[in-house]
Amino acid sequence: MTRMIEVPNRELSTTELPLVDVVAVDRPQRSMTLAEDARSKVLVDVIHDGHWLPREFLTDASGGEISLAQLRPDYVRERDWGASAVAARLAESLGIGSYVHINVARVLMDFARFPGSTPRNADHLHRFAINYPFSKLLSYRQKKRVLEDYYDRVSRVFEAELQGRLIKVSIHTYDQYNQSGTERPAMSLMSRSIGYQTNSELPAGLFDPMYPDVLAEFTSDRVLENRISLTLEKRQIPVAHNYPYLLPEGSLEVRHMVWSFFRALRIAFEARYPASVNEPAHQMVWAMLMDTNLRNSDSDSLRSYLHMYRRAPVGREVEFERAADAYEKTRDFCHQRDDVVDRYRYSPLRSSSIAIEVRKDIVCDLGPDGMPRKLKAENIALVADTIAEAIETYFRVDRPTHSAPVKDLERHDPWFAG
Repeated sequence: MTRMIEVPNRELSTTELPLVDVVAVDRPQRSMTLAEDARSKVLVDVIHDGHWLPREFLTDASGGEISLAQLRPDYVRERDWGASAVAARLAESLGIGSYVHINVARVLMDFARFPGSTPRNADHLHRFAINYPFSKLLSYRQKKRVLEDYYDRVSRVFEAELQGRLIKVSIHTYDQYNQSGTERPAMSLMSRSIGYQTNSELPAGLFDPMYPDVLAEFTSDRVLENRISLTLEKRQIPVAHNYPYLLPEGSLEVRHMVWSFFRALRIAFEARYPASVNEPAHQMVWAMLMDTNLRNSDSDSLRSYLHMYRRAPVGREVEFERAADAYEKTRDFCHQRDDVVDRYRYSPLRSSSIAIEVRKDIVCDLGPDGMPRKLKAENIALVADTIAEAIETYFRVDRPTHSAPVKDLERHDPWFAG
């Protein structure tokens, strides 16, 4: 019989919490953990299992009260129940000491989307950060506060936490059934964006076109993804890949993929041109390229100046002209593929970001309203320990392996094995 444990913090709460917690976990109980030099290279996060709703957002645009009871159905449906328990066990099994957890409830703000207000009937993959019904209820100033005081602060925490990481694993949970009534697999691993799946390139206008499409097919080393999949399947845990949906372009995995490349490009560029470090024009360009959250208005102005040929802001014409020259120099450097892009593609320091979905009913005993009554401790341990075993094997066995490819299979396409 499966051992059950209590679900902490089930109800939506207005009691103030830290926006983001770096949650410490116990020392591992298992003998197999990551080698010491690999532990600092892995980040585990949970972004959709929060229960905190800041009290300031319980007043709508006209001054009326928004009740917690009114929000409860959306809150229950949107929350990734059990994800924090899986992440805690995974961090413990890996021996990495902690995982990152967003406390603000997804019913208010979804950090895995681009900033903006979600229309009422938007599907799962085409939402914005401010979720419905708050996108309808809140005033303009309240929405600005959601983004400036919550979304942007979360961004700064993750930017700091991601420094030096090779692997980012985000734990999510999803419903047992699709809308059609068919049952979803026990788990799904996601590493491809919906835009790339549809068009074989990232949608125009989201990120700078300097980002090479050859890097966009996967957010994770496929060897890592397949190692996790194989290890789970060997434990009789069914796994799908990029099903029943893909990553939205605004997901942290996609944004991190683009940001990581431009960070690596900047390091290489400034090593070649050290004088550029102190040049304002190049600083403007790097700020624009690494603005993958699309939150910087100066970057948006430069982006439209460069790619939509709009006029520079009055009084800043010379500044923007110099930035255009700096951009062209950076683009020329980037397009030296053998020296820059290909070196990054096959670099063992190329980071991987993967989203892992676990079915809610596997880790939770759910009531008829979708609210969990208990957590299933044995299932949580099985799933998390198996993922940890796969990541440990990847570091110990897979990453050091570099076999000579067959001539016709040389790595000139987007498929890479880091």
